[in-house]
Amino acid sequence: MIKRALLSVYNKEGILELANFLMENGVEIVSTGGTYRHLKENGIKVLEVSEVTGFDEILDGRVKTLNPYIHGGILAVRDNKEHMEILKEKNITPIDMVVVNLYPFFDKVNENISFDEKVEFIDIGGPTMIRSAAKNFKDVIVVTDVNDYKTVIDQLKDNKDVDCNTRKYLAGKVFNLTSAYDAAISNFLLNEEEYPEYLSLSYKKMMDLRYGENPHQTAAYYVSTHESGSMKDFEQLNGKVLSYNNIKDMDIAWKTVWEFDEIACCGLKHNTPCGVAVADSLCEAYKKAHECDPVSIFGGIVALNRKVDKATAEEIVKIFLEIVIAPDFDEDALEVLKTKKNLRVIKCDKKPESKLEMVKVDGGILVQSSDKELLNETKVVTEKQPTEQEMKDMIFGMKVVKYVKSNAIVVVKDGMAKGVGAGQVNRIWAAVEALERGEDGVVLASDAFFPFGDVVEEAAKHNIKAIIQPGGSIRDQESIDACNKNEMSMVFTGMRHFKH
Repeated sequence: MIKRALLSVYNKEGILELANFLMENGVEIVSTGGTYRHLKENGIKVLEVSEVTGFDEILDGRVKTLNPYIHGGILAVRDNKEHMEILKEKNITPIDMVVVNLYPFFDKVNENISFDEKVEFIDIGGPTMIRSAAKNFKDVIVVTDVNDYKTVIDQLKDNKDVDCNTRKYLAGKVFNLTSAYDAAISNFLLNEEEYPEYLSLSYKKMMDLRYGENPHQTAAYYVSTHESGSMKDFEQLNGKVLSYNNIKDMDIAWKTVWEFDEIACCGLKHNTPCGVAVADSLCEAYKKAHECDPVSIFGGIVALNRKVDKATAEEIVKIFLEIVIAPDFDEDALEVLKTKKNLRVIKCDKKPESKLEMVKVDGGILVQSSDKELLNETKVVTEKQPTEQEMKDMIFGMKVVKYVKSNAIVVVKDGMAKGVGAGQVNRIWAAVEALERGEDGVVLASDAFFPFGDVVEEAAKHNIKAIIQPGGSIRDQESIDACNKNEMSMVFTGMRHFKH
């Protein structure tokens, strides 16, 4: 049975029950600051840490446990005769259990407080104690998670000790926590360093998922501990638990719809937009997005960038959808949507804000800045000038094509994606796919340059009047000549938008 335990927690949940159990079983309890007062006020017999160290807390509590009487008691290896003789010589009592949780830096770093205030929530003594205890886990039980209190109590009740596997597990949780804690601090302090020497990631598990992209794959969802974001701070108002594919799709649909200042709707399936539109009303935007591809949108996701009203909700529930995500919902709209009990209704009041994108490869991670820009220029390179409406539709098309899998072509008319060609291994196939679906389209947008004039020739067959693309091919003139021959206008943007 343990003889001395050190308890120092910011989160006081469950600590009285644990302390009572320890006290009733003859364990001497040492504590600090607020924890000491909390235990004392609730009838727990407890020593203040300064009584152990012979040194008062100083520097507004910054220094209280950083002392040999604490760390010697934690780090001494009990089977090491020399260690134990030194403890005896220095009159240091071994500490057999350390129960510590840290200052809430994860929470405070995202609050609207000053830089200096955030710095004060960087815990030093806590991580030092739990790391010491975790290193010496065979002799010291270390607990950082209130959810583990019961496990420890149960094992002490049954066996008068905590078994080695549990000790090791609890120690592993320490380094899991402190690595994430340190990474959050590192990202906070290096926030202006786009690519620091070491990639420090700090994410906390939000939920286990039923499976990954396919049923035979396991999955979980983690959210950042040091930054906010739309896919972290949403609220689910209705429907089944979100899946791996749901969250991936929701992210792209949300990013697409917030490309627009106008009222906009995006329908998405299999991680690529299948219908996007802007309109004067939300209901009309949804109808136009649905009209683009009424087959593919079935079972997909709909994102809207305005508060959903009843009329829009009544249109939405006419088909089967997995998710509807919007900044908010009128009460009567929410009632309509809830008639579909499995429809996931997501309220999200944050626009996309990630600065970096990451992709895991085997043995590494690719990191790049998010694709926030749209174009470098709008350079007309043909004899014919686009009309004002055609130019509007060109800009619309480029905003959509950013989120379509490459090779990507989008055909547009009057603020509506009429046809989407996505994920083809060559551009002409993507063009044919988009043009066949968008027969009455007027404008064609491409995520990258044309290597040949074949896309223009195909577009001319479908009565396309204007084309927008990055330009930059050694065969650009071939496409320009084809446009001039077919009396089409073409605009170069100077910016590619591959999305693999």
